[in-house]
Amino acid sequence: MDVISVIRTKRDRKELTPAQIDWVIDAYTNGTVADEQMSALAMAILLNGMTRPEIARWTAAMINSGERMDFSSLTRPTADKHSTGGVGDKITLPLAPLVAACGAAVPQLSGRGLGHTGGTLDKLESIPGWRALLSNAEMLDVLNSTGAVICAAGDGLAPADKKLYALRDVTGTVEAVPLIASSIMSKKIAEGTGSLVLDVKAGSGAFMKTEADARELAETMVGLGNDHGVRTVALLTDMATPLGRTAGNALEVRESVEVLAGGGPADVVELTLALAREMLDAAGLRDADPAKALADGSAMDVWRRMIAAQGGDPDADLPVAREQQIVAAASDGVLTRLDAYDVGVAAWRLGAGRARKEDPVQAAAGVELHAKPGDPVKAGQPLLTLHTDTPDRFDYALEALDSAYDIGPAGAEFSARPIVLDRIA
Repeated sequence: MDVISVIRTKRDRKELTPAQIDWVIDAYTNGTVADEQMSALAMAILLNGMTRPEIARWTAAMINSGERMDFSSLTRPTADKHSTGGVGDKITLPLAPLVAACGAAVPQLSGRGLGHTGGTLDKLESIPGWRALLSNAEMLDVLNSTGAVICAAGDGLAPADKKLYALRDVTGTVEAVPLIASSIMSKKIAEGTGSLVLDVKAGSGAFMKTEADARELAETMVGLGNDHGVRTVALLTDMATPLGRTAGNALEVRESVEVLAGGGPADVVELTLALAREMLDAAGLRDADPAKALADGSAMDVWRRMIAAQGGDPDADLPVAREQQIVAAASDGVLTRLDAYDVGVAAWRLGAGRARKEDPVQAAAGVELHAKPGDPVKAGQPLLTLHTDTPDRFDYALEALDSAYDIGPAGAEFSARPIVLDRIA
């Protein structure tokens, strides 16, 4: 076996054999195949695609590059969720304790933000003392004691994916659907969950801009999960407008706690409950009522125990930015559009996100939304509040918001897109 023949196979639009896939993933992981050679193969995959058997074998090889976690000792059925990322997407924070309060075990391995999309671990690290890095034994202990854990994936889980993801990020091959699907699913399957619900977003603030592209990715991932024995379902959800009223780390934690307290923005509550019902159904807990667990405080109880079990103080004050600047409406009317991508870029530029994985983030930076599409507004009324510790970032953030919203005349018709666009099983 040699890497040139593998590259040529995919370059010439032919199907890679199982032996070729197994060999190239193993050889890249151990350093036999160089970065520039894997870059060429990744570009050939981007341009020429992969068949379903190829993607399934590629995913299996990524899983087999490292360890597999085992939750068989748990007394509860396991259910996990993965979002493809968006702006204001804090759903994991209320969702994990909510599903745990209904009887499932939720081993939620999460990531950090990059560019305009936020990262769950960055958000939770705004809570004083909270730890993202847990050993497998610590993760199991938290799951046993609270029912839910949100933490970083260990280095031993699908190491081939970690190496390949970094390469794709710098070679213009991130967009390859087979590589996106295998990257996400190799980690989730290796994680050992019994069931998985995917939140695949479509719209300007999502990775997949069109519903057709999001559907292709969702169908590919659902097939991969089910082929590997993980009961998998996907919801296609809207990401044209930011979720909730905040985009930023501590800002989103505050909003998540409001949801757990029985309040919070309607769209965040709606999506949290929709995903919770899917997770509970997939875990065989069809009689559980997540709306009741939000209302009676049991989800909040799990949240508090989960945060404390990972070293955090659920009663601690969250960071507040030293500087704020208001963006006001220029005219009376109705807010007809608020672009998720532009808001995400503004939050990123204020310090809430990072351009490279090693960059620090500001816990308190971000954007607060005072109106959502469909809301009436008055001239001079605050539309957005920008938060940062470094005020020289304001002008750069404001540039991103130049064309982020439209205000129509009073009485203008507005047709809101549903949060959940479709279900794929």
